[in-house]
Amino acid sequence: MDVTPLVDRHSQIIQSYASGRFKVSGKGYEDSIVVTPKETRLWDGINSLDDITEEKLIALFEATDMDVWLLGTGAQAQFLPTEMRKLLKSKGYHIESMDTGAACRTFNVLIAEGRRVSAALLKL
Repeated sequence: MDVTPLVDRHSQIIQSYASGRFKVSGKGYEDSIVVTPKETRLWDGINSLDDITEEKLIALFEATDMDVWLLGTGAQAQFLPTEMRKLLKSKGYHIESMDTGAACRTFNVLIAEGRRVSAALLKL
């Protein structure tokens, strides 16, 4: 029985992730990435949670109109600093932090449901 979810053929699907690399809709990436329903791109200059600033996150939020933002924080779940979360919340932005594997799986489930979701994923 085929259990592949029915997904718009133009939607991005995260097929695999491993140490330092991702495969999204047939294309390989060897760095941290940002995945939206329609495109995947490198997240330049972002290698760890310490590299993420309010400005970089707000730029992502403003570049797309998404219902859900996921942040994959690497091999282990980590959280953005409290002050950064408060600042983002005060501007009406919210991002769900989880380990990168969980963020990849969650992205695929939400895409299959037709949700407007994006994921900013730190490499493992």
